[in-house]
Amino acid sequence: MRAARALATLDEVEVGDHVCWRMDPSATLFTDARAYVADGALYGDKIVIVSSSSDASGVPRAPKGLSPAPVVLDFPGLADAESVLAAVRREARTAVREGFRGIRVLAERTPSPAPGGAEDLLAQELKLDEFASESGAIVVCAFRPSLWDPPTLDGVACVHPQETGRRARHPAFRMFNTGTDRWSVDGVIDSECAAAFNSAVRAAVRHTPRVKLSFDALEMIDAAGMHALVEAARHLPDRRIDVEGANETVRLCWELAGYAVADVPVVMAA
Repeated sequence: MRAARALATLDEVEVGDHVCWRMDPSATLFTDARAYVADGALYGDKIVIVSSSSDASGVPRAPKGLSPAPVVLDFPGLADAESVLAAVRREARTAVREGFRGIRVLAERTPSPAPGGAEDLLAQELKLDEFASESGAIVVCAFRPSLWDPPTLDGVACVHPQETGRRARHPAFRMFNTGTDRWSVDGVIDSECAAAFNSAVRAAVRHTPRVKLSFDALEMIDAAGMHALVEAARHLPDRRIDVEGANETVRLCWELAGYAVADVPVVMAA
């Protein structure tokens, strides 16, 4: 079963992991990921690199005789989620035919100046997380903190079950895939992270009318978090969110806040 955890290094990745890697300022993507690529070759994984840079001269090569050179998928800036996922899934299918155990993805992430770029990124990350969950792929997303607005990067970290790198810390909450249209939420959702939670849920319901959220591991959600959940469900028409595993305190607060009514498209259950 998938679980959220912090990693000391990329050496600790496991099948099905989706990792937010906060790079050191002096880090070089391909140099610092060389061991990750080499381990993939040892375990029989196909290496797929999603790059926003046209310079692939530094792409690491797997040890001779163990695996072909990594496949580089070059996308300019922040490509749309469907294009990236389609390309990664295509490589995964090819890997099976070629006899690999699976695929090991290294995705270089850069901010997009386009309106709505942050929400598009969240949607893409949730799709990648769903892909890792259902296929057993290992996906590492590399972020250089100096390029990112801190709140945006912190929000993105929340939709990665695992995190490693510079100043890596456990986010206030994590939301990650545990099945088709099903997401586990753990940690604490309060006024400080309510906006990030709202964005994550909005991204989750973008392409599906109904999702399930598991609150089994959620410690607490305050009034701001509940409001964020309701607004995310109402962001698009005909959306519904089923919350399972909410503890007695959360359910009571939900009722006292007036959300346990028919016109709220969120159902809170034990």
